[in-house]
Amino acid sequence: MKMAEYAPPDELKRCPIDNTFKIIGKKFTVHILREISMRNKTRFNEFLESVEGINSNTLSTRLREMEQNGLIERKIFHERPIRIEYYLTDKGKDVIPILEQMAAFSMKHVPEIFVNGKAISFQKIIGRRPKSL
Repeated sequence: MKMAEYAPPDELKRCPIDNTFKIIGKKFTVHILREISMRNKTRFNEFLESVEGINSNTLSTRLREMEQNGLIERKIFHERPIRIEYYLTDKGKDVIPILEQMAAFSMKHVPEIFVNGKAISFQKIIGRRPKSL
């Protein structure tokens, strides 16, 4: 390859993959998105129970970051006790196909992590075809 074929450093800063990773690449962010989008979890304690290894401080930080990045919105219900739920925004919903592709890749190429050790179609598990395939 000629030297001119390499992207200059300024171009690398504008990498769309890197930008996406900056939004969803922090530890536990994709797990929280998975819980909201695929398992219909919406509450803080549900995330604490279902996201393995997360603690309440990290969860609070990630939820705040995700809200600032426009992935989720927080809805406060003025009840006794107060109830707070988190929902995907349109921007957050746009991440779902990425998560589905990540799961499909794992199910196809790393089947030994599953109980029967066999590759399986992600579409078979979720009962629908992903839009991007």
